[in-house]
Amino acid sequence: MRCLFFLLMIVFFSFSTNAQQLVGKWKTIDDETGKTKSIIQIYEQNGKYYGKIVELLLPEDKGKLCDKCSGTNKNKPIEGMVIMEGMNKDGDGFSGGKIMDPKSGKTYKCSIEFDGKDALKVRGFIGISLIGRTQTWKRA
Repeated sequence: MRCLFFLLMIVFFSFSTNAQQLVGKWKTIDDETGKTKSIIQIYEQNGKYYGKIVELLLPEDKGKLCDKCSGTNKNKPIEGMVIMEGMNKDGDGFSGGKIMDPKSGKTYKCSIEFDGKDALKVRGFIGISLIGRTQTWKRA
C-alpha cells in the first residue's frame, strides 16, 4: 500500500512540477533570423495554458498592429495579444492547443516540449507535427 502511495505522489509531483515550470515569462527566438523578438507570459487558467505577448523587443516592432490577423485580433496591438490558447499537459510536454503567428495572422496546432530546465521547443504545425516550424523559447 505504501508503494502505491509513493508512486502516486511521484506521478503527481512530476505533473505539477512541469506545469509550474511552464508558467512564467519566456523570450521567443525567431527560428529564421535567430533574433530574440518578444516576451511571452504563459499562464494557467481552468487547467489549460495560454501565452500572451507582454513585450515586443525589436524597436521596429514596437506599437505594431496585427493587420494580417482575422476576427477580434484584426488591427489590434500585438503587445498584450493572446497568441497561444488551450494547451493541455500531455506526458512530459503540452499539446492540444493552438498558436497564432502575428506576422502572418495564421493559426496552427501547437505542441511544447522542455529542452532542459530553462528552454522550450514550441512547434506550430498544420495537420501532423511533421509539417511545421519549431521555435526555441528561453526563460526570461
